[in-house]
Amino acid sequence: MKFSDRLLKAGFSVWEKTIRHPFVLGIGDGSLPIEPFKFYVTQDYVFLVEYARVLALAVAKGTRLSIMVKLAELLHATLDTEMALHVSYCGRFGISTEQLMATRPAPTTYAYTRHLLHTAASGSLGEIVAALFPCQWGYWEIGHRLAVDERPTRPLVYTEWIKTYSSQEYGALAHWTRELLDDQGETASKEERGRMEAGFHISSRYEYAFWEMAWRKEEWFEPPPR
Repeated sequence: MKFSDRLLKAGFSVWEKTIRHPFVLGIGDGSLPIEPFKFYVTQDYVFLVEYARVLALAVAKGTRLSIMVKLAELLHATLDTEMALHVSYCGRFGISTEQLMATRPAPTTYAYTRHLLHTAASGSLGEIVAALFPCQWGYWEIGHRLAVDERPTRPLVYTEWIKTYSSQEYGALAHWTRELLDDQGETASKEERGRMEAGFHISSRYEYAFWEMAWRKEEWFEPPPR
């Protein structure tokens, strides 16, 4: 069994709950109200800004030139394709680019990105890839599953979202990330593999928490005035 197979098997319960979250299923069948999706798009844009920083650090820690090239390709896809898609959505929703860039991260967005940035700053390439894998592979898994069930009445923005994350281009990058994870896991020491596993499971839980955050339109707790 490959390293990624072991991780996915160990995290199966969280993984399945994430894929079956009401927010995710609502995108698939078109029943998700548009307000939570607007909230998700703005928060995911904030997330992707930090995700790009993590990928840039991963490029710097690339152990081979070929790895650096592919990570740079993934970074470009994040900055150029994914973030542009979010800007496009917000334009339709009446949210300006200035408003989008001024979005305040919700608690879960902030916590998840701090976890990733800490891993990228202090961890090895293998640890970074393990922490990124739940997001990269998870979106491919979700997009691939939802694309199977065509819904003519599904809102166009949801159909476009599904097409993005079920596309051949996105799938190729997701599968390459999985191959890199297996490669890094195979050569890592026992101690490093332990850190990789821990980072993977933390990110997996944050992936579920991110959908839940969007579903509830999570806000920061403001203490009442005294």
